[in-house]
Amino acid sequence: MNDFNVEVVTTAKTNLMGLDRVAMEAFFVAMGEKAFRATQVLKWIHHEGVTDFSLMTNLSKTLRSTLAETCEVSLPDVVSDELSQDGTRKWLLSVPGKSAIEMVFIPEDTRGTLCVSSQVGCTLNCSFCATGKQGYNRDLTTAEIIGQVWLAKQMLAEQYDTDDRIVSNVVMMGMGEPLMNFENVVTAMQMMQDDFCFGLSKRRVTLSTAGVVPKIDLLKEVCPVSLAVSLHAPNDELRNTLVPLNKKYPIKELLEACNRYVSDSARSRITFEYVMLNGINDELEHAQQLADLMKTVPAKVNLIPFNSFDGIDYVRSSNSRINRFRDVLHDNGVIVTVRRTRGDDIDAACGQLAGDVMDRTRRSEKIRQKRAETTP
Repeated sequence: MNDFNVEVVTTAKTNLMGLDRVAMEAFFVAMGEKAFRATQVLKWIHHEGVTDFSLMTNLSKTLRSTLAETCEVSLPDVVSDELSQDGTRKWLLSVPGKSAIEMVFIPEDTRGTLCVSSQVGCTLNCSFCATGKQGYNRDLTTAEIIGQVWLAKQMLAEQYDTDDRIVSNVVMMGMGEPLMNFENVVTAMQMMQDDFCFGLSKRRVTLSTAGVVPKIDLLKEVCPVSLAVSLHAPNDELRNTLVPLNKKYPIKELLEACNRYVSDSARSRITFEYVMLNGINDELEHAQQLADLMKTVPAKVNLIPFNSFDGIDYVRSSNSRINRFRDVLHDNGVIVTVRRTRGDDIDAACGQLAGDVMDRTRRSEKIRQKRAETTP
């Protein structure tokens, strides 16, 4: 035994899962390699699903050995995998920090939609959303966001036993507010559209936001994908309660940002999401107020029957109330649909994603204390 204190220094490997084409090219050039190595490796990872460098046979043995020593293709771990009676599939994925996130795949006749998370928990606290009640831990990295798409592609190919594209649409509508994790989300969405990664058109990639106005303007400049806005109320007083972010960016400012977002395309529309809460936001006067708002912006409205979860007092509007609300919008010339509830038997429906969040905000603890104080 010697008397020397030996400090062991470990260098973290570069996770190539999180590098887009520009970053990958810069990485290889810095190694002294040609930039085209980037597209070769991107195709191996995202087209072929290969994460073992030794199998990337159009790379030299020396380069493959160097990559194995200095790099990795690291993904979230699958904790659970649930299949709904209606075909919806939900995964719980663990990420560093002792937390877990959820993603959901919704199969339909003409498309397959993957709902992807952007944060561990959520920085916002919308009163009707299970994710918001979990508090917030951190933003997901680009690798953790695009890794969800990669995992879904591989697992769905096994489920459906086909090499055909199963995921035709990706929606940043899982856990978190994507515009609050702007850089990582944008990089991931650009990779979704890159032909050397997933090759989706920008209209098949949708970002859903509660209305972070400055970032909506920035998104238009750097990555103009389809935009969905979680509105849920037709006036500021009610929306302040349901979506507290409204206190910072009220409806008028939000709609102005939406108009700016679609100003360059006469055919583009913003999708406005509106959860139907019995006796809260589903009265006829609310429908008329919403119809009046929709006349000011190219829009379509998606009415969402509320999906309940433990510890919440809201109740789903009845079908008759939802239908009369829809009819008011339709009679006012608004394009409107009623979303069919999917995956609620496995808590995979809209607003139900909760994951497993090591909450840094203490929000979940405060909610539990408040419930205990009000329980007889």
